[in-house]
Amino acid sequence: MHDIVFKNALVLDGTGGPSAIEDVAIEDGRICAIGRNLHGPAREIVDADGLALMPGIIDSHTHYDAQITWDPRVRPSPTLGVTTVVIGNCGFTIAPCRPEHRDLTMRNLTQVEGMSLDALSRGIVWDFETFPQYLAQLARRGSAVNVAAYVGHSSVRVYAMGDDAAKRSATDAEIAQMREIVHEAMQAGAVGFASSTSPAHNGEGGLPMPSRLADERETRALVEAMGESGRGVYMLTKGGHTRVPFLESLAATSGRPVMIAALLHNGTNPQAVFADLDAIAAANGRGHRLIGQVSCCPLTMDFTLHSPYPFEGLQSWKPALGLQGDALKDVLASRAFRDGLRSELAAKADFRLFNGEWHRVEIVESASAPRHEQQTVATVGAAERRDPLDVMLDLALADDLETVFTALLLNSDEEAVGRMLNHPHSLVSLSDAGAHLTFFNDAGFGLHLMGHWARERGTMSMSEAVRRLTSQPAAVFGMRDRGLIHEGHAADLLLFDPTTVARGPKRRVFDLPGGAPRLTTDAVGVHGVWVNGQQIADGAGLLDAAPLAGRLLTQFSA
Repeated sequence: MHDIVFKNALVLDGTGGPSAIEDVAIEDGRICAIGRNLHGPAREIVDADGLALMPGIIDSHTHYDAQITWDPRVRPSPTLGVTTVVIGNCGFTIAPCRPEHRDLTMRNLTQVEGMSLDALSRGIVWDFETFPQYLAQLARRGSAVNVAAYVGHSSVRVYAMGDDAAKRSATDAEIAQMREIVHEAMQAGAVGFASSTSPAHNGEGGLPMPSRLADERETRALVEAMGESGRGVYMLTKGGHTRVPFLESLAATSGRPVMIAALLHNGTNPQAVFADLDAIAAANGRGHRLIGQVSCCPLTMDFTLHSPYPFEGLQSWKPALGLQGDALKDVLASRAFRDGLRSELAAKADFRLFNGEWHRVEIVESASAPRHEQQTVATVGAAERRDPLDVMLDLALADDLETVFTALLLNSDEEAVGRMLNHPHSLVSLSDAGAHLTFFNDAGFGLHLMGHWARERGTMSMSEAVRRLTSQPAAVFGMRDRGLIHEGHAADLLLFDPTTVARGPKRRVFDLPGGAPRLTTDAVGVHGVWVNGQQIADGAGLLDAAPLAGRLLTQFSA
């Protein structure tokens, strides 16, 4: 007897090929039959009545490493059609971690990923020290979705070097110790090794995240240690000084794919991202596999100057990093500080989050000047004949740094973004789900790709959008029997209405440990989500008793 039969579904099987009305039968968590008018008894019949059925979305760029320890349902991803997440991106993991480094790890995450320190302190379950012990905890506690985990460079560095990890290069002995940690993680089932060289990534006190202190010798040693397992992906959030030819050399010597993030379009330097994509294509032509992580969402962030993430990657912002209270206010009021910002923003850069586009920075909430709400900083500056930078900083100081701004930072040119999405060596990703919880929420990126880019703009077919979200990432990571509606594959499935599918507007909820806030978004047009044959969400959202049906993925093909 079948467990479930989906009747009369418009099946988009993940290959990118044409859709067809078919029945799909599920048994023991796997797809056991596909065809027209399937016969035989079933415990449950789902009459799709022409709704589309696709493999569940694989989100390859999340930061649920901490949240999953207190929230195994990793809200909100399951309600948004995601059935598999890859955690540990950028190397910002919580394992390995010695007990004496837990506070530092949490404080780093507070700075670099916009997380509440109180929520992390209250929420993280520390039943581990090593990376294998962390995986064992995940397997033991379970999750609503399937999980694959990178071992993270910054955590590996802190484990081997302690407080020096964010201050200096590693010695030969320390590199040897880190190699052993990476070896151990790969043997335990890590999906790969992740790192960051991005200047936007700063930790406790404004110090660089530890991976940024690694020299090329260390990076090569650790990537090759990963590659010695015969599998794994090296994932890097790339700073402008890290060049694609070096990353190609890592792919060549390790024999493993290199995943490059975050490729976003910058309106003030519009060709930079395409230069990187051209270099990635050329590397693939030489037989060295590089993949560029791109986003289908405009990068919009809410922020206050208590935690101004869009500016923290600027060299001229460094005097303000790590400061609070009056010390921070004194720096923000300084003419020398402001002139330094103006000078840097006037110079061209390969990549940075904020590029001086003040017409894209809007004032959302201001106690001292509510008349300016819903206006851009540029508009206020023009009306008052003042520099927009001074408008923003003076307004924040008048509001005791509580002014809420929102900024459209990158990916605002839809024609350019469409080119990136269709690039043969790009991977649609970069949701950052689980991080930047008060800044933005792109966990619904897959629904946005299908609704906005496929249905509304026609940038790609719906079948191609589904392929980009399912079988393509499954193949990149070597996820066996996932990402396709094929007999024998895992029954990770999303049932949706292709005429309405989309992500809803963002809204704020207060459900983190201690009642801390986060931004979330609701699904539009989703009728059901199944993980390994068990339903976890329906059209109303996460089921009240949603099963922890996900599996920890530790076996990957080469």
